[in-house]
Amino acid sequence: MAFLEYLLIGFFIGIITTAPVGPVNVMAIQHAIKSGFRHGVYVGLGAVVADTLYAIAAIFGVSTVTRFIEGQIDLIEVVGGALLFIFGLKIWNTHPHLNGGDDGKEHGFLGDATAAFLMAITNPGTILAFIAIFGGLGHFRPAHGDYIGALLMVAGVAAGACTWWVTISALVTRYKSRIDDAWLDRANHIAGAILMLFGSLIYLKLAFDLLA
Repeated sequence: MAFLEYLLIGFFIGIITTAPVGPVNVMAIQHAIKSGFRHGVYVGLGAVVADTLYAIAAIFGVSTVTRFIEGQIDLIEVVGGALLFIFGLKIWNTHPHLNGGDDGKEHGFLGDATAAFLMAITNPGTILAFIAIFGGLGHFRPAHGDYIGALLMVAGVAAGACTWWVTISALVTRYKSRIDDAWLDRANHIAGAILMLFGSLIYLKLAFDLLA
């Protein structure tokens, strides 16, 4: 697979793993509303560091595991597809609230980024999501030993996550008067639907493989 394709796949993964509205997204939206675009991005950059570390652990961890259980790729995809569907359903049913949980004070780049990093790195669902996604990629994942491909996919994840934070901070700053809990619900419904669709497509691929 071409290196550009690894970047694009990673970019898409970075978007769908960052988009679900959890504590970090709510924190970024609060900061963007109360303190402006830059502070929303500051929060996001802290989460990007955590997501990138998790992506590195997941993609190299999955590659290491598959070296020993190459005959169990279908099992990995079955489990990964199920986890993605469960995560998507959970995100769909999550109802975040914009008010509360943050005092809106400006703490500067380091304070905002550190707080977001700690919130993201201590979320066990994030690493499980990355493992499920990378495990479910099958032949679209870099082969064992393809370190350049793996690093490019990780770079894509970081780029996708950064794009999300810059975009959401810009949109919130511009349209902050329209942001409410209903908007957050819609964002989670979209993110949850994408994850459930991804999980379903993995099972569809497995079904076609069995019939082939």
